[in-house]
Amino acid sequence: MEAEGLDWLLVPLHQLVSWGAAGAMVFGGVVPYIPQYRDIRRTQNAEGFSAYVCLVLLVANILRILFWFGRRFESPLLWQSVVMILTMLLMLKLCTEVRVASELGVKRRFFAAADNKDEEIRAPPRRSYLDFDPHYFWHWSSFADYVQCVLAFTGIAGYITYLSIDSALFVETLGFLAVLTEAMLGVPQLYRNHRHQSTEGMRMGTGHPLIPVAQEPKVGCLHRSGSVSEFSLSSLQTHL
Repeated sequence: MEAEGLDWLLVPLHQLVSWGAAGAMVFGGVVPYIPQYRDIRRTQNAEGFSAYVCLVLLVANILRILFWFGRRFESPLLWQSVVMILTMLLMLKLCTEVRVASELGVKRRFFAAADNKDEEIRAPPRRSYLDFDPHYFWHWSSFADYVQCVLAFTGIAGYITYLSIDSALFVETLGFLAVLTEAMLGVPQLYRNHRHQSTEGMRMGTGHPLIPVAQEPKVGCLHRSGSVSEFSLSSLQTHL
């Protein structure tokens, strides 16, 4: 009788906890990037943040969404990928605007220091992903180039997934690549810090306490979806 009497309290409490866990899973991964975004916007300096972090997360989450079509997992993880993609696009937009403005500012200061009135200030050469120049890959002059590249990758990967969706091996490989790519998240930032011998301007986003909170439910979701390859690598990533 006591247990039945407490049902009116336990059921909504359980529902509230479930909603909270789902919310933490969906938004927990993007929380560390909020202070990084605000810091870049305040200082107008994106030198401490590697744009390749955005590339890694965009690829990983696009692959995870495609994996969902082959093997359904719980919707909070799907929405987490959507939110992360939008967040990385916002980060790319800000970093591109800041970097282009900074390059133009450096050029203006150079001509001012030279004190040569015959020289006119020109904008830095525009770099586009359609140039197919590997030296400037993911270092383009317009945010639209990043969007077009992401759409092209999504279209090609989506078409291949559509053709191979009935192959269990392909679906498992897709899930494995999604988590493997995300597991390499720290590499671009570490390489940038090593090259510049500095961590100035970098926020410790990858070490944020909400990351494990968002990752632990991910392991459970993927395990319940039956994907052994993604579950195993997710567990390794979470405990590293």
